[in-house]
Amino acid sequence: MTTSKADTQHSLTREQKEAVGLLSIGTFLEYFDLMLYVHMAVLLNELFFPKYDPFTASLLSAFAFCSTYLLRPFGALIFGYIGDNIGRKHTLVITTFMMSFSGIIMANLPTYDQIGISAAWIITICRVIQGMSSMGEVTGAELYLSEMIKPSKRYACVSLMCVFATLGAMIALAVASCVTSFGLNWRIAFWFGAGIAFVGAVARTSLRETAEFVNAQKRMQTILKKTKINLDQQKQNLLVLQEKVKHKTTLSYFLIECTGPVWFCITYLYCSNILKENFNFSVEQIIHQNFLVASIEFIVSVVITKLVLTIHPLKILKIKAIIFAFFALLLPVLLTNVSNNVELIFIQIFIVVFAPTGFPASGVFYMHFPSLQRFTCTSMVFAVSRSLMYLITSFGVVILTKYFAHWGLLLLILPVIIGHAFGIWYFKNLELSTENYF
Repeated sequence: MTTSKADTQHSLTREQKEAVGLLSIGTFLEYFDLMLYVHMAVLLNELFFPKYDPFTASLLSAFAFCSTYLLRPFGALIFGYIGDNIGRKHTLVITTFMMSFSGIIMANLPTYDQIGISAAWIITICRVIQGMSSMGEVTGAELYLSEMIKPSKRYACVSLMCVFATLGAMIALAVASCVTSFGLNWRIAFWFGAGIAFVGAVARTSLRETAEFVNAQKRMQTILKKTKINLDQQKQNLLVLQEKVKHKTTLSYFLIECTGPVWFCITYLYCSNILKENFNFSVEQIIHQNFLVASIEFIVSVVITKLVLTIHPLKILKIKAIIFAFFALLLPVLLTNVSNNVELIFIQIFIVVFAPTGFPASGVFYMHFPSLQRFTCTSMVFAVSRSLMYLITSFGVVILTKYFAHWGLLLLILPVIIGHAFGIWYFKNLELSTENYF
């Protein structure tokens, strides 16, 4: 399902504006809750996990982080089925309630000193639930708007979801900074996030289902009635009536989505470790520096979202990728010779600004998947890419840099850059074939 050049939209309807507003707020809250623990991990891991030597502690920290993403494929199966068979709206409401529920548990969970290893298991389960929840959230919100809004407004509106996700992460860092700097109770932040997420879930019940999904279901029902096939008894026959998913499209989308975890781990986790070990930064100072980086990332995401109104998203990705490719080759040298946190923050900022990802082209990728398989396919690809790459990167960074120092990062960086380039080239050709590459 693609869009012709003539099939464009230059202004939003009232219903579309309301949908963008509700989904933006919900995405912000989901990512605030999701990233709050990530950015406070240097503090919370000490409260909920037993203490080990530095290397073992690094591996444990990596496990605590990537556990959030391990069961995302399972979540993709669940929410993909709901999204493709019941509706996009339902996934958005369910996932927001899940995030609120896990936040409440984390806000009240006793520490390791109080209940022992049970604290570690419970906090890990809550992180898994949050990871599954955010899986349905990010794909659901972006896909909902992709189907509801036509180009060129589609690209900017879908990109707004990433902007508000970045804002959620930035505010989570701001809260973490306040908690650690002023000695506030960290549980208040989780209570706040859980409460607001609950309100957001209730508000999302007012959303309408997307017209494209409803029309696709109606077409299927019409075909089934004409051929006198009972939908409930002949589920397998639906496969014949549906469009086929192209394997090359799936692979290209997968390669593009593999990039994000690598840049996140290097920017916020690996560089945090450098600040701690090389410059003796405290938890408060590390969080504060990461907050500055996240603030720049948010500002840049707003600028890019504005640019996609006049520049095709794939052109922006191509330019960013070319610039970053040269920088990536110099990254080990730069990290080896960094002498203070100011130099390091410039490296972090360059990564979040120019590192190749799927943003802001999600609205392009989604529409090249069949309507009634779109949620399942895209959410599964997104989930598998995130699970696999966070697992590889979290442990890979620790192990590779132990034996190869900063040069070990290239073993992670170069393959994802090459994969990303292939994916962009493939989707560019698809857009050219539909005369949608403005």
